Amino acid sequence: MEDIEDLVGAGAPPGLRLPVTAIGIKAKRKPKSRLLSDPVSPNPQIPGTQTIYLKTFGCSHNQSDSEYMAGQLSAFGYAVTEDPEQADLWLINTCTVKSPSQSAMATLIGKCKTAKKPLVVAGCVPQGSRDLKDLEGISIIGVQQIDRVVEVVEETLKGHEVRFLNRKTLPSLDLPKVRKNRLIEILPINVGCLGACTYCKTKHARGHLGSYTVESLVERVKSVISEGVKEIWLSSEDTGAYGRDIGQNLPVLLNAIITELPPDRSTMLRIGMTNPPYILEHLKEIAEVLNHPCVYSFLHVPVQSGSDSVLTAMNREYTVSEFRTVVDTLKELVPGMHIATDIICGFPGETDEDFEQTINLIKDYQFAQVHISQFYPRPGTPAARMKKVPSTVVKNRSRELTSVFESFSPYQGMTGQTLRIWITEIATDGVHLVGHTKEYIQVLVIAPDSMLGTSVDAKITSVGRWSVFGEITETPVFVEDAAHLGRPLAGSSNSCVNCECSEDPMPCQCLGENSCGQQISSTEHEGHTNTAMNGSHGEITFIASTKSMPPRKRRPQGESNEINLVNNQEAAQMCSKLAAIDWILLGGIALSFITSSVVLILLSSNLFS
Repeated sequence: MEDIEDLVGAGAPPGLRLPVTAIGIKAKRKPKSRLLSDPVSPNPQIPGTQTIYLKTFGCSHNQSDSEYMAGQLSAFGYAVTEDPEQADLWLINTCTVKSPSQSAMATLIGKCKTAKKPLVVAGCVPQGSRDLKDLEGISIIGVQQIDRVVEVVEETLKGHEVRFLNRKTLPSLDLPKVRKNRLIEILPINVGCLGACTYCKTKHARGHLGSYTVESLVERVKSVISEGVKEIWLSSEDTGAYGRDIGQNLPVLLNAIITELPPDRSTMLRIGMTNPPYILEHLKEIAEVLNHPCVYSFLHVPVQSGSDSVLTAMNREYTVSEFRTVVDTLKELVPGMHIATDIICGFPGETDEDFEQTINLIKDYQFAQVHISQFYPRPGTPAARMKKVPSTVVKNRSRELTSVFESFSPYQGMTGQTLRIWITEIATDGVHLVGHTKEYIQVLVIAPDSMLGTSVDAKITSVGRWSVFGEITETPVFVEDAAHLGRPLAGSSNSCVNCECSEDPMPCQCLGENSCGQQISSTEHEGHTNTAMNGSHGEITFIASTKSMPPRKRRPQGESNEINLVNNQEAAQMCSKLAAIDWILLGGIALSFITSSVVLILLSSNLFS
């Protein structure tokens, strides 16, 4: 069938369920180390009492989809966990960009079958490859059916195989959502794209361009700001193409959003990945937005190759000259502008001369972030049928480009500068907090967790090839009251005086994949400041040197609050118990006294009589 939406297997048909929007329940965020909702004893006959293991592969758009699915499951009573062992069902949100991510999915499916756990596979793989052998006998849900995840999970737990792949209207932006980092909202502004790149498998899954309305996106921005979000990422397969299907364009959307951002700069906006063709006509308007105080001066613009002949074979719909126009214009109009880009090494037909042109392009601009990947042929794409470059040549080119990139010193000269940073994450070393400058340069600082969600001035103390270290120059004001711990006081030096620090800050290192399929160790596929490339495999790894900084053991966020609260509750319960015992003792004494008095009176009356 072209669209599959059926129920396979024995048993009764799925029962009627009220839509999520009719319930009016909002998911509550719990610490990462715990279940997202208090588990009830699981009963396969009672929906909403089971625990779900949710695993996500791929880009920030996939991460947003997972957060929406987790929110709906939590709203219906399911507990969502990151521990597969304690789960009653596994839910895998997949990525189809390149082979390694799909191979990882296949491995996880095998583990799930070995563990004899019910399984649901979501995301781009089932949507783009519905007949894949690995998916036989497994419930699947497509990228535009995430609002039906509760139905799929319930029926799968009953032993049914369910497939929801029918394309329909875009999922609502107001579905319950559980963010991985409660300070960061990943906001999808559209799905699909207008391109037809010969190597891209994602188009098979996400389809043609479909944009959300400006009004719905602005309302979402208002909502998440009121919830305490401090950073908004606009996410898409191609941000620059936004609105072309509904008579709008990206500058109109961006200007509508920035009018809603708090003037104290407590919430920042980051524009997502955009391909060159669709921003060429809006460069000046985009530059004006990037100059706004509440917008990071950062953009991810993939070039993929420095050769026009290779770009033509890729069907990228732009030339190297046009890419240079994008970069030159933005750097001229936006002070301190940082641009990240992507390169695919060894695309079919790439000659030594083509590759040399790519090397020269990267040398000309010395980008601080270059996401380097070897070419991976994806089944069903035109590039998979093209004559391949020998694998040894591809690996050597990847190593050579990586070596060139690693020779740059993009952060040289920053030492001693005092810059404003926005702190939203805890680094994976457990020692530092992660902040970003206006140019989205990542700065690692040692500070208490209560600084999460704030913006402060930091002096850059040292720089390396991959890391920038700083120290906070402002003196934060702290309170000991557990009810306020982790929040800056009103009137403090922090510009964000009403923030609530994340109970579950997302680490600065999480495995993702960008638009051309290379693995990135960063917060999101659209670019992260401190990245390094593995030359032989084209993988990017987060590297942070902490030799000069003594490590310290960081207590998990919110743990100290919880300990104080628990101690206070225990003390209150103890006092309550003591008070009850005292009253019982007093009552007993009083009763004994009354009984003794009555006995004496009776004895006296008998004697006198």
